[in-house]
Amino acid sequence: MRGEKMFYQPNRRPLWEITAELSLAALGKIPADVVIKNGRVVNVHTAEIQEGLDVAIKHGRVVLVGRADHTIGKDTRVIDAGGRYLVPGFLDGHIHVESSMVTVTQFARAAVPCGTTAIFMDPHEIANVLGMEGIRQMMEEGEGLPLKVFTTMPSCVPAAPGFEDAGASIGPEEVREAMTWPGIIGLGEMMNFPGVLAGDPLVHGEIQATLKASKVVTGHYSLPETETGLQAYIAAGISSCHESTRKEDALARMRLGMYAKMREGSAWHDVRATIKSITENRLDSRYAILVSDDTHPETLLTLGHLNHVVRRAIQEGVDPVRAIQMVTINTAQCFGVSRDLGSIAPGRCADILFIPDLAEMKVERVMVDGVIVAEKGRMLFELKPYAYTEKTRHSVHLRRRLTAGDFTIAARGNRVLARVMEVIEAKVGTLHRQVEIPVENGEIRPSVELDVAKVACIERHGGPGNMGLGLVRGFHLKGGAVASTVAHDSHNLLVVGMDESDMALAANTLAECGGGMVAVLNGQVLALLPLPIAGLMSERPVEEVREMVAALERAWKELGCPLVSPFMTMALLSLPVLPELRVTNRGLVDTVNFRFVDLVIEELV
Repeated sequence: MRGEKMFYQPNRRPLWEITAELSLAALGKIPADVVIKNGRVVNVHTAEIQEGLDVAIKHGRVVLVGRADHTIGKDTRVIDAGGRYLVPGFLDGHIHVESSMVTVTQFARAAVPCGTTAIFMDPHEIANVLGMEGIRQMMEEGEGLPLKVFTTMPSCVPAAPGFEDAGASIGPEEVREAMTWPGIIGLGEMMNFPGVLAGDPLVHGEIQATLKASKVVTGHYSLPETETGLQAYIAAGISSCHESTRKEDALARMRLGMYAKMREGSAWHDVRATIKSITENRLDSRYAILVSDDTHPETLLTLGHLNHVVRRAIQEGVDPVRAIQMVTINTAQCFGVSRDLGSIAPGRCADILFIPDLAEMKVERVMVDGVIVAEKGRMLFELKPYAYTEKTRHSVHLRRRLTAGDFTIAARGNRVLARVMEVIEAKVGTLHRQVEIPVENGEIRPSVELDVAKVACIERHGGPGNMGLGLVRGFHLKGGAVASTVAHDSHNLLVVGMDESDMALAANTLAECGGGMVAVLNGQVLALLPLPIAGLMSERPVEEVREMVAALERAWKELGCPLVSPFMTMALLSLPVLPELRVTNRGLVDTVNFRFVDLVIEELV
């Protein structure tokens, strides 16, 4: 009926179930379902472009690439490619969907029209809040989408045991169980590289459970040292890493047979440096993969997803076909799924992009499993919403409403020498500073003159309910407060402010709406982005979330902050595996020496 919504229905059958029919269709003994004619096939197996070929499709899989007239029956749908390039669907080999601030469904709405047809997600954000149940729900949501969703089991929950309290804990037993779940493709980024090198039994227990299940272990080795340490890390069975930030990092990984995942997301722009490992050394690129890692709504809707990352590689001098290999066949081989994905070849899923110009990488049409699902940047189908549980929607559990007094930092004397975190724009690290700060009426107050704000990290998972307090500089706030339940990686409630009453209002506002991000000034909420799914994601359309994020950015500026993406910078203040000083719900952590430290170093006369 006219006006009736047309919902997407997956068109997938496993290869083992349809082998005979695929062979018969290739021979023309039974008709193909779809034939694409007059295409220029990008062959990622041989790194060449084959002109004027047809592609025959049966049951959502390619059966023949060549002349396909003999496969056409009276009910076969014939699509004229009109000389456009036929490119395999793009595969994102490392992504945290939660960082897009929308659900998997809404992410698919934005990413599939850009040419992304499969992702290998690491849901370690929701895992830190809801554990195994949160992972299961995100996986279930991905099952009915025109996006193939593979999952790597989060490996580091919490990121720093003993230094923070998360909503869950994952160890070898949980990993062993997860390896039996359909859809789990391997182990998520092993951030605890010190544990790998030290032979930590729990860390190696997770790796061993994954390898025993014949699945891949993905890595996160962020040290610049690429000699013995990196080799020891790889020797443990870790086959890929997305933490290359220099040409030398990517080069070392590829030379050692490790897949170097070169990252270009909303915040981390590493392709310019890392791709030089290919362009300046003229290397074989089979171990190079392009990934997004984290992509925000604004990036998805204005620049795109993997099509943008491929475009960036081409702009840096990579041959377009080589760049396409880095998001197709290389990724499929990395995860052991090249029999099904990553190329336009017999037996593979018919995930095919129609692209007029490879250099521009503007995707005109997207086919998934033999069905056209998107054209000219828009989905052609409605996607059925997924019903997250009530527990998932109510994940902020404070012991009580907070007051201004909860943010008091008592001190004696007229001034103190205090530890202060200093943020650096567009950098993940903080500096550990020692700053003399005046004491007013027995307490340390924020200071506009010194550019010092208060920061609090409050346990919000229904655990001990404790709070760590600290000081931070670099945001240049003139007043008010901001708060977020996106606070890596344990995602406790993080508050930064110049006024204790505004800090309390910001925290209580997020507790009431189930989490998100908020900016407050003089007792009034300036902007609010509710993220009710685990305090991390919204079910609202990605376009609406983008507008709310833009309103928050304007509110930050109204508070005096000039930084680009300040919420991203703020969200890392609580991650105790990054240098040099961080705050968790348990207190201040010196992350160079991995020890708790006092806020006040010395009380001065």
